[in-house]
Amino acid sequence: MSEDWRPRHAALLEALIASGELPDAWASAFAAVPRHHFIPGEIWEQRATCVPVTTDAAWWDLVYRDVPIVTQVDDGRSAGPGIATSSNSMPTMVARMLTALEVADGQRVLEIGTGSGWNAALLAARLGSGNVTTVEVDPVLAEQAAKVIKEAGYSPAVVWGDGARGWESGAPYDRIIATCSVRRIPYAWVRQTKPGGLILAPLAGDFWSGTLVRLDVGGDGVASGRFIGGARFMPMRSERPRPDRPVDSGTGRRGGTGALPAETMAGLGFALYAGAKLPGVVMADGAPDGSYQMWLHDRSGSAATVTEEEVWQYGPRQLWDETTAVHRAYVDDGSPDPGDFGLTVSPGGQRLWLRSPDMPLD
Repeated sequence: MSEDWRPRHAALLEALIASGELPDAWASAFAAVPRHHFIPGEIWEQRATCVPVTTDAAWWDLVYRDVPIVTQVDDGRSAGPGIATSSNSMPTMVARMLTALEVADGQRVLEIGTGSGWNAALLAARLGSGNVTTVEVDPVLAEQAAKVIKEAGYSPAVVWGDGARGWESGAPYDRIIATCSVRRIPYAWVRQTKPGGLILAPLAGDFWSGTLVRLDVGGDGVASGRFIGGARFMPMRSERPRPDRPVDSGTGRRGGTGALPAETMAGLGFALYAGAKLPGVVMADGAPDGSYQMWLHDRSGSAATVTEEEVWQYGPRQLWDETTAVHRAYVDDGSPDPGDFGLTVSPGGQRLWLRSPDMPLD
């Protein structure tokens, strides 16, 4: 595909700088590493489903918009259902995460999830290729990324492996950054980070779609830190959700009105709180017909559908009743913001806390 990409690239950089997401420390790296070099010819736009991009004009338009781009579906298999399995993150999120990583010259970084290779190339441009290692679980993606990164003029270590194990042979690192979501921070990452180092990763739970957590690693082998905003990423391949037990629609019970307090119930603060209090319960919300709705289900066949007009509950649990009880407790607890929550990871596991590590929620 041939086009004078420079005006598009310059416009994207200007927009990122104007938004405050791209600080001076990263501007030169973004200027030196244009996004389109890392986007394959076959891509999809994520809407309700993955929509193939079929023309050169649409390809260029998508590549230089501030949106994520699906770069692989169905793990690269043909004739699949068209489920996104790898993507190039939206530039705003890339800039936000790299800024939050707080790197300094000479520091060594491990990236979990190479994907298209753009993030690894940006790190190499900022820190030098010799200070960057990136690990990818998909051998085809790892090979493709290594090729395009080299063509762009950088040579970080691109390795094929399970990112949940980190990359022991290159440890210790000053920073670890994950570009896939995990349900639990692998302790291998803590063990492979130098004391005083930092781990930045999207954490995903059942009740929320994802949020960034930034952990400081102490000399005692414990990492602890706070959540710093929402972040939706594809799950680590080994952590993809299993199919849920079907809901028996014959058990439906109609309740009263939902009286949805959407301003807090749909927020990340409540999602973190409810995720600890209602383990295994999945929440989704939206307005498909113009009116706000919420859907709840667990993995064992209970569910609830809620609108302002009515509530329906299914299966053995009263999921809406349970959720509203937790919401009342959340409000009584001061309706904490996402930044009030944090996470501690130790050899014994991880623990979610509210306001202070000595106030665990789970």
